[in-house]
Amino acid sequence: MKLTIERAALLKSLAHVQSVVERRNTIPILSNVKLDGQNGRLSLNATDMDLDFVETVPADILRPGATTAPAHTIYDIVRKLPDGSQVEIDFDGGDSQLTLRAGRSKFVLACLPVEDFPALSDGPLPYNFTVASAELKALIDHTRFAISTEETRYYLNGIYLHGAAGATGDVLRAAATDGHRLARTEITLPDGAAGMPGIIVPRKTINEIRKLIDETDAPVAIGLSDTKIRFTLGDTVLTSKLIDGTFPDYERVIPTDNDKQLDVDVGLFAAAVDRVSAISTEKSRAIKLNVEKGTVTLSASSPESGSAVEEVEGSYESTPIEIGFNSRYLLDILGQIEGDTARFAMADASAPTVVRDIGEGGAIYVLMPMRV
Repeated sequence: MKLTIERAALLKSLAHVQSVVERRNTIPILSNVKLDGQNGRLSLNATDMDLDFVETVPADILRPGATTAPAHTIYDIVRKLPDGSQVEIDFDGGDSQLTLRAGRSKFVLACLPVEDFPALSDGPLPYNFTVASAELKALIDHTRFAISTEETRYYLNGIYLHGAAGATGDVLRAAATDGHRLARTEITLPDGAAGMPGIIVPRKTINEIRKLIDETDAPVAIGLSDTKIRFTLGDTVLTSKLIDGTFPDYERVIPTDNDKQLDVDVGLFAAAVDRVSAISTEKSRAIKLNVEKGTVTLSASSPESGSAVEEVEGSYESTPIEIGFNSRYLLDILGQIEGDTARFAMADASAPTVVRDIGEGGAIYVLMPMRV
């Protein structure tokens, strides 16, 4: 294989694919990126056996062929080359070494046999549909903060995607929970998604696809089966195994009869929560809300730091209620509300509280209270 490629194009693709390669690998081939030059294009492929990243980029292919090279090393080299460089990659197949040249720089990298590189992208994906990048971005942003990081409850380590019956028709619903808070949002069910199985997309896959969405406005093609999901964005294909587990019946924990309704200005309320929580202990991050007609009094105290109190206006007509929350969880939810007003539906100090964005009807957040 011998090719010439512009440094910026190579760097962008390497930045994408090398991000899935773990820094420490017991299997040497998984530290490498597969380089395949054919028909005027260079294909770059990296995998960790759960997530597979393929990106193709135009290149001047002088001699077609394929090899593998250390992913992080070649990325670091290309990143440090001068802007505007033309990069020449040469692999003759004889001595298991790849030569990379740019200007007066020359690097020789050890290669591993391309035959050893695993293929994860194969296999049928019976459900295929397209989602606007803005819609996929909203599904992810409104839910991923609630993904559990507790490895023992592995089935909560991702976003649950499934078809459901919504208020105005069939929807594609996304949900995530860590047992302390729940986030659920939805979009209209895309054509081709009817009958799809409920799937759990892993956190790492979610984070990688979210980074890619920031770089494009193009629709995202999604293909999936019971065990695998594939995202296609232009010249980039991300294939991932799904979490093999059963997501809990989260609908059962969404209260439907919370009768105490509080409306607050999101910006003012979030700023007050942030200020008052500076006093709360690092471990619990507890903050107390004393809700009465027209006002919400926020307070926090700790033996080390002292106490803090702040009053915020709120629209509230029910009997007074005192309830405690983890301030960080509360701020995570408030950060996802795009409108000006957040609506809290409460029952009592020990029951889950429902938070909604008045301006955006699809998202629901559930927050477990704390004893303060």
